[in-house]
Order: sequence, then C-alpha cells, then structure tokens
Amino acid sequence: MAHANRLAHEASPYLLQHAENPVDWWPWGPDALSEAERSGRPILLSIGYAACHWCHVMAHESFEDAETAAVMNERFVNIKVDREERPDIDQIYMAALHATGEQGGWPLTMFLTGTGEPFFGGTYFPKDSRFGRPRFVDVLTAVSDSYRDRTDLIADNVEAIRQRSTAIQDPGELPDDAPVRAARQLLSLTDPDNGGMRGAPKFPNGGFFELLWRGAARTGEPEFRDAVLTAMNRISMGGIYDHLGGGFARYSVDQRWHVPHFEKMLYDNAQLITLLTDSWCVTGDPLFRARVEETIGWLTREMRMDGLFAASLDADTEGEEGRFYVWSKAAIADVLGADADLFNAHYDVSEDGNWEGTNVLNRLAETGLGDEALEAALAVSRETLFEARERRPAPGRDDKQLADWNGLAIAALAHAGAAFERPDWCDLADTTYRTAKARFSGGDRLIHAVRGDSRLDQAFALDYAAMIHAAIGLYAAGIGSQDDLIADAVTWVDALERHHLAEHGGYYWSADDAPALIKRPDSPHDEAVPNANGLMVKNLASLWAITGDDRFEQIAKRILRAHGRLAATNVFACASLFNGMDQLQRLATVTTTNASTLEAAVRRSGHPAALVLGSTPQSNPAASQSLDAGQAIVCRAGVCSLPIGDPAELRTRLWTPN
Repeated sequence: MAHANRLAHEASPYLLQHAENPVDWWPWGPDALSEAERSGRPILLSIGYAACHWCHVMAHESFEDAETAAVMNERFVNIKVDREERPDIDQIYMAALHATGEQGGWPLTMFLTGTGEPFFGGTYFPKDSRFGRPRFVDVLTAVSDSYRDRTDLIADNVEAIRQRSTAIQDPGELPDDAPVRAARQLLSLTDPDNGGMRGAPKFPNGGFFELLWRGAARTGEPEFRDAVLTAMNRISMGGIYDHLGGGFARYSVDQRWHVPHFEKMLYDNAQLITLLTDSWCVTGDPLFRARVEETIGWLTREMRMDGLFAASLDADTEGEEGRFYVWSKAAIADVLGADADLFNAHYDVSEDGNWEGTNVLNRLAETGLGDEALEAALAVSRETLFEARERRPAPGRDDKQLADWNGLAIAALAHAGAAFERPDWCDLADTTYRTAKARFSGGDRLIHAVRGDSRLDQAFALDYAAMIHAAIGLYAAGIGSQDDLIADAVTWVDALERHHLAEHGGYYWSADDAPALIKRPDSPHDEAVPNANGLMVKNLASLWAITGDDRFEQIAKRILRAHGRLAATNVFACASLFNGMDQLQRLATVTTTNASTLEAAVRRSGHPAALVLGSTPQSNPAASQSLDAGQAIVCRAGVCSLPIGDPAELRTRLWTPN
C-alpha cells in the first residue's frame, strides 16, 4: 500500500475505498473531535456509501488529488463516514443541510465546528467550477477563512441551522380516515402513464406504493390498485431492471424508468419483491412472477454471503457509471449472431443507442411479456448475453451485512415463498433469519452491522423494527416455530421500549447508551426504507392480533400520537406511519381448522392486512366460535364473518371493504 491513512483500519468497504487517499482522513469518533478542538480547525465531514456514483466522482477528482488534499489537510480535520454504518450521523447532518435550503444527496459535505455543530454544507463539489457549483478548493479556502476570521458569522449560522433543523414534535391525534386521505393525496401525485411520482428522477418508493395498495383494499376503488400495477409493470419492463442478471437499480434518472442510476441496493429489491408478489397475487400476470423469480435468483447468486445478504452493488466499473450493464449493437451481434435482430427488436437496441451512444436494455415499448415461444427464444439470448457479461470487470460489492436491510429481505422472501408456494424460498427466509438472529444478537439487544469478524455493536431503532418485521413475516407465512418467532419479536419490542423511547412517545434512532452526538435523531420521516416508527406501528398491530396483548395496541397508538401532527404535514415522507395506522385499523385475522388450502389462499390473496393466526387469543371473537374442519373465520375490528369453506369466497371476503 503506497499510502495509508487512518481509514485503513476500518471495516467499512466505503471507508476502505478512501484508505489510500492523500487526505488525512479520520473515522468518526472522539479522537477526531478532540483533534479539531485541539487544533482550532473546523471539521470537514464527508458522508457517502460504497455504491454511490457521485461519491466516486468527488473522490477521484478531489480526494485522490494531492493539491486538493493538501488544502484539506492544512485547513481542516477531515472525517469520512459511511452513511449505511452510521445512519444516525447522516440523518443529523442531512437535516442540517436541508435547513440551509439545499437539496440533499450524497456525497454529503458538511462543515462543522470543533464540537460537531454544522455551519455550512453542500453535496458534490467539483474540482473545477461546473454545473453552477463553485470550485472545491475555493469553497475550502472561503470556509476556512470565515471560520478563522468571522466567528460571529459562524455562530449565527450554527444557531440558524440548529433552529431550522429541530423539528417540533407536537403530539396530536390523526383522524380515523387519515390513511385513506393520505392515499388519495399520493394518488393525485402519481404519473398515470409510467407510475410512481410524476417527473424525474423516479424512485421505486416502497412505502408510497404500499399506501396506494392499502387504499385499494380499504376502499375497493380500482384507481389505487391500477396506479400500483402500472408502476410495477413499467418498472419491470424498464431499464431500471437488469434484464440479464435480475434485480433493480436504485432509481431512474428519467420519468420513464428507462435509464437507471445503476447501483443495486438490497433494501429496494426486498421491498419490490413484496410489491411484485402482491401484484401477481391479484393479477396472475406472468411478468410479475418472472421478476420475483429473477430478482430472488440475483439475491442468491450475487448477494448471498455467510448466510446473510450483502448491502449493495456499485454503480461504476472501470471508472464509468453503468459500464458493466450497457451494450452496443455491435457487441450484441458478436455474441448472439443471427439471434441478435430478434433480441434487439424487443430490447430497444439501436446503432445510435438509447443513452449516451450506447444501449440500456429495456422493453418499455411493450405492455408485458410475449407468447411462450417468443419468451423462450429471448430467454436463450439473455442467458448467452449474461454469460458474456460475466467476463467483464464486475461492479464492486459492499459486502457488509446490515440487520435492518436483512430483516426487510427475510420478510420479503417469506412473503414470496408462501404466496408462490416455493419451499426453497421459505427455507431461504428461515435459514437467513436464524443466521441473522445469531450474528446480530447480543443478549436481548441487537447490533447493526457485521463484516467478516468485524461488528458494529451499536444498533438503531430500524434494526429492531426490521428484525421484528422479519419474525412476523415468517409467522405470517407459516415458517418456523411460531412461538419462538413471537418471543423474539416481543424481546426486541421490550429492548426498543427500554433504550430508544423518546419523551414524546416515539422512538429515537439511537439507543440511550450509544455514544453521544450533538442530538439524538428522532425523525419519523421515511427514506428509501421505512422509518422505524412507522414500521413499528405495523409490527405492533400484528403482535396485538397474534397475542391479544393490549399493550401492543397502546404502544402503536402512542407512536402515532407522537408523530401525528408532523405526519399530517408531510404525507409522502411519513407513508410508513399511515401504513401502520391502516394495519392497526384494518388488520383481518383469519382463524382456521385443519384448512391448509384456506391458509394458502390468504397468503396468496395479495391483501396487505390479512394474517393467518397460528393460534387464536381469547380476546379475539373467533376464539368463541365453533369451526368444522376445513373452515375459516375472518375477523376485523371485532366483527367476524360466518364460517367460510371456499378459497374464492375467503379471498372475496378479505378484499371486501367494510
């Protein structure tokens, strides 16, 4: 190693990407903050993640440049943070950037006082002035000079950012119809042709689509369902999907889902597996089945390691975004020969290309899969191209394993396995859960991340919420020991209550015994993953139904009350809270007697709030009902159906609004 800074001793693949920079990087910690206080220099905090394209661009332009690094080293204490390892740090300083009026994104570049208080920031700064952004060295010089000479200005900036980034948690009750109101508001923002939010870029936001799906179940109005199905179709046919290797990219830069930002994240694919499974359950569309099968195939082939799933695949190879994934017409002809014309006609391949002179494979000109003979022929060509692509330099893999993202993946696999009646997927969900429980557990507490023998012992609220979600997902799918799964979930609820409870009734991101930051973040806003507060409301609603313990209902209502007013002002950012509230109000429990066919029908119904009970608590009115073998009862909000013996009738009952 020609040069090694302090990051060489870290476990994070993102931090290790910067271990040979000439920048004198520090990892986040008390030593770095002490150095800033001792030296009187401000802190330059750079936050990113391993798969981030613009993080790589800024690194290549500035952090690998000796002249830029010299300015950074002379004038700043430079701290590098992996946002996936430390989402609490990222949340605090991203909120600070938003408070300055700037749009967020990564890399996040914030300038802090020696005590960690932010006073200025941005995202990507170019080495040379472009995109309307100033030259990075000019920014460094101006900030450093101001910190030395304009202490009054720095103090004013610190106070202004502190005030603007401190959300007032004013508890308030949401009205009973808040979930459907929220769903209608989101529906008004959807793109009727392409699905998702109008405009570009387009993100496959799981909470957004789930709330629309719940709107369909709650009202019976087809517009909600159609909005989700349109999006799932276009996403499945678009370039955001990897048509050769499976799996979805993080987002598309255009409004048609055509050109992706090529990184693949575990959390996106987990949430899309669930949405596509429900879409298939309702429509039977073979497109949705194919995308679920192919995406799970990608997970097991490329992301599986040490019994868990890795975090992400990079957007870049050989210094170019998307280089691994795109094709020229000539390259396809070289590989496919006489079959190239058929393939090109269906995957939008041309001589001039459909993106920057090359081709992003997509089938957006079509509304769905073709006939069996066509799809068989295209499958052969795809496999041939895949094998050729495997000889290219592969994108880097961030091989750390995160408790929260693995929890989401486990729940998705269990859901898909039960719906498609795939024992192999059910087994994968079960074995991954048992590995996750073993590797992320420490007594009754969890940790956040592992990589080889390295552990990040601090856990965040979402780690607990996602692992509880995984346990409930396995329970709902009829996988594993139901008593053990619920015992795990209750243990982790208790840990959240002891260590993460905020004064207003929601959950802090970090625990009460975690190393102190300038504040404990407690935002209820979703990001690309659901917020812990919203996911916990949904979890608690299910635990209440499963156990009959009213404590779980009371906690769920407390969380909703804590964040009610804030959620009402920003429905899109708080979709998971409304999804949880809908689960609390509309959960349909199904009690059966020797009726495996009916249980399978529930798990294949696509209904977002249907749950087969392994045993019925005495508080559930179904407990007093007498059922013959092969019958089921559906109970919702204390009202139960007559016994049902027909799967189609049971499905109709679940989807009937009331």
